[in-house]
Amino acid sequence: MRTTRRTFVQAALAATAAATLLPISLHAQQKPPARRRIPSTGEEIPIVGLGSWITFNVGDDPVLRDECTDVMAAFFEAGGRMIDSSPMYGSSQPVIGYGLQKRGRPSALFSAEDVFTSSAAAGPPQIEQSRRFWGVPKFDLVQVHNLLTWKPHLQTLFQMKAAGAVRYVGITTSEGRRHDLLEQIMRNEPIDFVQFSYNVVDREAEARLLPLATERGIAVIVNRPFQQGALIDALSGHPLPAWASEIGCVNWAQLLLKFIVSHPAVTCAIPATTRVAHVRENMGAARGAMPDEPMRRRIAAHVERLL
Repeated sequence: MRTTRRTFVQAALAATAAATLLPISLHAQQKPPARRRIPSTGEEIPIVGLGSWITFNVGDDPVLRDECTDVMAAFFEAGGRMIDSSPMYGSSQPVIGYGLQKRGRPSALFSAEDVFTSSAAAGPPQIEQSRRFWGVPKFDLVQVHNLLTWKPHLQTLFQMKAAGAVRYVGITTSEGRRHDLLEQIMRNEPIDFVQFSYNVVDREAEARLLPLATERGIAVIVNRPFQQGALIDALSGHPLPAWASEIGCVNWAQLLLKFIVSHPAVTCAIPATTRVAHVRENMGAARGAMPDEPMRRRIAAHVERLL
């Protein structure tokens, strides 16, 4: 994905190359990213966050760790807040902690972590180990990853929230799995966040989950916005439609992200990347005009024709 997308950006976006290469400090002077409210509290967070699945799993390699730190630096400079990780993401947690330490632990951070173990008793120590990896006093959000042992873990997280050890509680799934159970939990449990997959070609969530999140006052985090890069790869051979400029999009990543975050039920999308240029592109989707419903339909129809 990295090479394909980089090559496409260089060829199709030559006119914006100079802007892409501006120092981070100049990017920080741009208009702040759009925000959405977390329904349970009214707190606002930027509509584009940063995922860490695969991209931050770089082990102890000092060069790759520093590259991840540079991505995080660009993310914060562009006004980003939410970084999402999980114990199943290899070395991503200590890599995030390394980057946060090097950046002086930015106060803007909204830390989103998961609990992922089949043992209910192992949940609290796993969360504590994750906290130590990150080096934060406590997590803003802890989610039950992919519904694993969800019932006892949710009870643990509700107790932690009541004790002030975590601010928000959520649950996640990915790749369209187990939506029936997810819907059941959304209807019956007092969760603050739900996380699932949603993008221009994976729109199952529009039928039930997104409306239900609005009805129940649950914040929505969208994972796999680019289908792990497959969407960018598939579209890279096609020119961006001229009408994309009407909503300020200069690349496919921004158009795909604006389709997602313009849905009124979506709180934040979390694309993952290892490149500073890409995180700047992604954060660009949180600025400028957003597609209205007719434009959203136009985007979806156009992508469907191309694929």
